[in-house]
Amino acid sequence: MEQLLVRLGANHTDPISWLVYSRTEDEIIASGELPNAEALSSLTERAGQRSVIALAPSSEILLKWVELPPKAGRKIISAIPFMLEDELATDISQQFFAIGPKRGDEQAVAVVSHEKMELWQSWLSEAGLFCDTIIPDVLAVPVTENGWSVLTLGEQLLVRQDTFKGVQGEATWLLPTLVHFTAQQESPITITNYAGIDLSTLPNIEEAQAPLELPMQVLAKEAMQSSFNLCQGDYKVKRKRSGVLNQWRVAAVLAVLALCTSLIDKGFSLYQLKAQNQALSSEINTAVKAGFPNIGTYRNVRLKLQSELAKLEQGGGSASMLIMLDQLAPAFSATDVKPQTLRFDATRTEIRIQAQGKNFEALEQFKRTAENAGFVVEQGAINNRDNGVVGTVSVRSTS
Repeated sequence: MEQLLVRLGANHTDPISWLVYSRTEDEIIASGELPNAEALSSLTERAGQRSVIALAPSSEILLKWVELPPKAGRKIISAIPFMLEDELATDISQQFFAIGPKRGDEQAVAVVSHEKMELWQSWLSEAGLFCDTIIPDVLAVPVTENGWSVLTLGEQLLVRQDTFKGVQGEATWLLPTLVHFTAQQESPITITNYAGIDLSTLPNIEEAQAPLELPMQVLAKEAMQSSFNLCQGDYKVKRKRSGVLNQWRVAAVLAVLALCTSLIDKGFSLYQLKAQNQALSSEINTAVKAGFPNIGTYRNVRLKLQSELAKLEQGGGSASMLIMLDQLAPAFSATDVKPQTLRFDATRTEIRIQAQGKNFEALEQFKRTAENAGFVVEQGAINNRDNGVVGTVSVRSTS
């Protein structure tokens, strides 16, 4: 049995990796990379009549375990969007909630915008590819029991941290970020390296080397066994079958209709793509300004973001965000306080943290520990949430 696997991009211009894999022979039939989504039509012949498995970039998808009330029935599933409303940056009506596996009182859910789901499915449909399975790419990385798995695909780093948890992004910024996460763990993290990259910069880990295989081959094997699928509800795809009897009688009519439909479709697709491009540009600008409020004006968002990330590494004076986080690591590990969001003000050499702790005392202990480390700490409002508390903390370097 041969299977075509494609890894889609977040945008129309992103490259797309593909692979045809024989499960019975356990070998790669063909593989390659397309320059953009428009080139997907070149894979139609390779797919034949078989269904295609598509991987979607997890940077566009929120993978989350939601705590449910004990003995909750199936009706509680419909309330999950409202349970997550405070954690989402956009209105829940603009988001699609795909239900995953259940683990005790925890329910897995993937959150992705309707816009992205419609965009990905339109790419595949317009290319003549029948795809009834779309999987977040980090869920196609093999699971490491009680540990992580890492894999690289071009410039992208995929990290699977759980059966339903992971992160994906460019390796240049994601690897330094992981340094601070691994440093805060109480015990070493076992990381299975499918990427063949140097992980020596990550502290507090135990590395396990995986057999050397092509990244897309590793993803194909896991994806073919995956039980999770984003194509649910309104996005569930059914193969359309049409009868062939008597088609010769209406061949001329169908030819005319096909020509008219094609012209209309081309015009509509052009209009739709322009609208999608404007919407995507607006969404990107909104996200960038939310993450970097003082970013100012820019022409090239990619270059501007690289510049802002470089500022985070360099910081102001002798302090940077990364250095400050490294110095705060003992405070996090000693108090079991976990950062939910981080925002760095380079001009003030200040990190604003939304932190979660077991109780008020944990946040207070974190404040004292950070102050003992030489930081100026200002604590904001603290609120109860679930089985703990969430509060805002501003940590400023004195150096």
